Amino acid sequence: MITTTDLLSLHAESIHTATTYVSWIKEEDLPRATPCRGWDLATLLGHMVGQNRGFALAVRDGTAPRTAYRSERFTHGRWLDSAYGLLQAFAQADPHATILEVELHPTKQLPLSQVIGAQLLDTAVHTWDVARTLDLSYVPTREIADAVLRVAETVPDNASRRRFGAAFAPALPEPPASSAWERALTMLGRDPQS
Repeated sequence: MITTTDLLSLHAESIHTATTYVSWIKEEDLPRATPCRGWDLATLLGHMVGQNRGFALAVRDGTAPRTAYRSERFTHGRWLDSAYGLLQAFAQADPHATILEVELHPTKQLPLSQVIGAQLLDTAVHTWDVARTLDLSYVPTREIADAVLRVAETVPDNASRRRFGAAFAPALPEPPASSAWERALTMLGRDPQS
């Protein structure tokens, strides 16, 4: 059974890894198409910054309006501010807190561990998106891959994932003899071999 402390550690590792990949981005990379259908790299990074800020506010205040998650124009400074603000919010949170996280469930209080797990998935999978956009590889540690897979198994494969510009596409067929990471990627509409 993975604990909230374990999730905090895995999430922090994932944010630090994402920050490494983001640090390699140059201005001329921003128009590149990403694995997220309809999103260029600038749009993907703006989404990631907005998610970091929205989750941080929700954890600090117990909830946050949808506007708190809005995308922002990407700069390296905004990425760092949002990423480390999120790490601080998670680190200072009461481990027994419940949060009304409107991005995950608009009416239901969720335990902090579930909120961290969702953000871990978002960070790790979008780091893979960034890496592929830059023609680089990214494979997380086994512990992160296993945690992301557990969360991916709970993400509904519904009509909202079919709309153009959705963060996660409909699930793909699972490749034979696939790893936990490859299974998580295919569940979220990504082709691990692309």
